[in-house]
Amino acid sequence: MIEVETQLARVLAETRPLSSETVALAAAHGRVIAETVASRYALPPWTNSAMDGYAVRSADVATASADTPVTLEVVADLPAGASADPALSPGQAARIMTGAPVPADADAIVPVEATDGGERRVSVTTPAAPGVHIRSAGEDRQPGDALVSAGSRAGAEVLSALASAGYGSIAVARRPRVAVIATGSELVAPGEPLDRGQIPDSNSLLISSLAIEHGAELVEVVRVSDDIADLDTALRRLAGRCDVIVLTGGVSMGAYDPVKELLSPGGQVSFEKVAMQPGKPQGFGRLGDPWVGAGEPGPLVFGLPGNPVSAWVSFLVFVRPCLRALQGASLVEDPRLSARAETGWRTPPGRRQYLPARIRLTDAGVLVSPAAARGSGSHLVGSLADANGYAIVDASVERVQEGDLVHVVRLMSDVGARL
Repeated sequence: MIEVETQLARVLAETRPLSSETVALAAAHGRVIAETVASRYALPPWTNSAMDGYAVRSADVATASADTPVTLEVVADLPAGASADPALSPGQAARIMTGAPVPADADAIVPVEATDGGERRVSVTTPAAPGVHIRSAGEDRQPGDALVSAGSRAGAEVLSALASAGYGSIAVARRPRVAVIATGSELVAPGEPLDRGQIPDSNSLLISSLAIEHGAELVEVVRVSDDIADLDTALRRLAGRCDVIVLTGGVSMGAYDPVKELLSPGGQVSFEKVAMQPGKPQGFGRLGDPWVGAGEPGPLVFGLPGNPVSAWVSFLVFVRPCLRALQGASLVEDPRLSARAETGWRTPPGRRQYLPARIRLTDAGVLVSPAAARGSGSHLVGSLADANGYAIVDASVERVQEGDLVHVVRLMSDVGARL
């Protein structure tokens, strides 16, 4: 068996970032920024008020108190969006709303709560130090300052910053075009009645949904039998339309494993036993002749196990980093946390365990427990509904005991997190 790191290194070595395209900010959510972006504007673009109140000369109100209020003449009214810069002589003030530009002659804002709210004349009952309640132009960013780095994910916060900095569109990586092929004569469409020996095709939904969550453009989802000709036909139809093809099933040592039988002979896709549980049988390579023209770069191909939990783990460990790398993401693997086991569980000898788990943030720290009462069986697909991440247990650990510290990864799509 080979190590997980060895298989992942092979995947990433074959992965090249895709080209970029420019899209409107409204269409960029969840996409990967393709280039480092500098602010076009000062942020904020002008010195403005942080409070509803009155723009004043601080010297005019230095002696103000509740017992001896200072009365000022109100010479202007400045709502948010106002462009006026009224002159303020000593003893004068301008009524101002939050966000409105501060007059050049003012150096402080008195909140409305510290006044009588007058419209023509205002009584001020609190002194205001120079600069109080004023947001200075450019205190967040100056024009030309770095705003967003290439490889960043365009979440809501990034999009807000880009809009504020003067952008209406942005260069993002093209979405990887992905096709999913579920193999198995036993598979029937979800919701269809089952005959003896049949099972619902949950892998198609699982893998295609994960691909979309991680930035892919879904080209097609196909279900084929264990007839090698069916698989060959599907690959010929899809090869020229995809960047990645993900197959589930047919990759182990059985007599009816069409993926391995069809793709092994040319050596374009290699099949390995990886020291992990679940997910030991893995296929990976790049599709070539006869499915694509000679000399043309074919799509990357993943052959994942057919058991749903195995397919889930395999996608997260190998396919997800590939999709992120294709998009030029700066982070291709999710960070690991340390969590304390709420209960003990068995681990497989000689293989790293990836256990679907329930991860909880508590006052006592991060806690983890198996999502399935029966452990990490690759067929326990129902447990995935309760999993919001997975625990990673080294192959040298014979058993996780209650209270042990283990590494965990929370389930995160590229536009949010489940917790």
